[in-house]
Amino acid sequence: MFARAERRTLRVAGGLALGFVLVFAGAATAVLLAHAGGSGAPLFDAYTWRVAQFTLMQATLSTLLSVVLAIPVARALARQRTFPGRVWILRLSVVPLGLPALVAALGIIEIWGRQGVVNDLLRLGGLESPVSVYGLAGILIAHVFFNMPLAARFLLAALDRIPPEYWLTSANLGMGSGATFRLIEWPVIRRVLPGIAGLIFMLCAASFTVVLTLGGGPAATTIEVAIYQALRFDFDPQRAVLLSGLQIAVTGVLIWLLSLFARPPEEGMTAGRDIRRFDGRRRRLSDGLILLVFTLFTAAPLAATLVSGLSADFGRLTLDPLLHRALATSLAISFASGCLSLAIALPIVLVPRLAEMGNAGLATRLMARALPATGSLILLVPPVVVATGWFLMLRTFGETGRFAPVIITVVNALMALPFVVRVLEPAYSTHLTRTARLALSLGVTGMHRLRWIDWPALKKPFLTAFAFAMALSLGDLSAVAIFGAEGFATLPWLLFSRMASYRTADAAGIALILGVICLLLTLPSTAAERPTESPSADA
Repeated sequence: MFARAERRTLRVAGGLALGFVLVFAGAATAVLLAHAGGSGAPLFDAYTWRVAQFTLMQATLSTLLSVVLAIPVARALARQRTFPGRVWILRLSVVPLGLPALVAALGIIEIWGRQGVVNDLLRLGGLESPVSVYGLAGILIAHVFFNMPLAARFLLAALDRIPPEYWLTSANLGMGSGATFRLIEWPVIRRVLPGIAGLIFMLCAASFTVVLTLGGGPAATTIEVAIYQALRFDFDPQRAVLLSGLQIAVTGVLIWLLSLFARPPEEGMTAGRDIRRFDGRRRRLSDGLILLVFTLFTAAPLAATLVSGLSADFGRLTLDPLLHRALATSLAISFASGCLSLAIALPIVLVPRLAEMGNAGLATRLMARALPATGSLILLVPPVVVATGWFLMLRTFGETGRFAPVIITVVNALMALPFVVRVLEPAYSTHLTRTARLALSLGVTGMHRLRWIDWPALKKPFLTAFAFAMALSLGDLSAVAIFGAEGFATLPWLLFSRMASYRTADAAGIALILGVICLLLTLPSTAAERPTESPSADA
């Protein structure tokens, strides 16, 4: 599978990747533990309990709403397979995945805010009390905006795996909608639902930007936002450390619970016919209404962001030197973090293949077991927690802003690592199965193998992973919120600062620039994809 020189290179690269991630995350964790050891402050005081309770409550409500609303959307898309515009609805459901949370929050404010479209319609209907987008309501709207399309795509992929013979049999038996759901669709949905719900719950429990922007005050604060407030406003490192420990504990319990539901989806026997749903004709009107509401809910914040962004004074914005520096800083950090994430991901993907060879040593087998866990380490220790540890460490050396670009680059690279690995691993696995033995038998190794065999086949997944890593880094606010300093700013930090100072026109223009860049990075690689496979619970 690999030549001797390639095996040696992979072992060295695997050791470097493993050591780098463990040292970087371990140093931050060690600093947090050291500060916690010298703190006499109680962990579970009234404030901490309130923050923890709100974190779990909003995550639970967000998950329930996202999943419950996604089920009828997925069923409608599964039933109506040929109507014009279906492919555009599927593509629209991808957009929130590549959109920075801060940009989406600005669009949600335009639609659901006090002067937004929804409240204008309510006032026309005679209701004087507007819907408040700040607080729990705004957080739930934003989380549903991001996660309901994600859940719908996962559920649709599961429904598309139902053997076509089932639908032919249900039509021959004259089964109604209720029987079809109970006997055919629900058993499939029930198998994948725990994994989908668990993934969404973990994303909502670790939400930072949405809560920071739409929380509206101390009553709506999650653990990660409380860490940021403890450092940036109260400068209470002890409380930040204790909250970081609580965040790690909550995330660890969630990952453990998700692992309990990790199981491959069951596949039914099929002759491989094309899927034909005979029950869609009777539900065209109701399915059309469901998909119309879904499209309006998803597209409205995007359209509002576009309209408000186009109304900004771009002539003045383009001459703003702070915008120039923020854009250059963001692009440089995102490019560097994308490269670093790929460099760490490659050993994580390839070293386990070495362990499958018969002559693999003990060190190689141990490294092959440790590296996949390393790729998901950032899920256990969230970016805000890692950034907090390094902030506390570096402040002893002076101004932390000097170290901000390097730390933010590494944190963003680790944040993108789980997604990069999940893009590269299946592509590399298939490619090696098809070509590795033939390339080795022909003596094509090293750079020649990379140039003539690996790169042509893997260019698309590589570029997809790199573009997605860049987009995640470009739109991230969590790490820069900890290290943000005078003279150092990224586009998300500049956008957040303009929103906080009520310069809404400038914020809208910056949001449009940031959103367009991120969508250009992510849409080409995802827009034409088939619906995503349903995740196992540990995705």
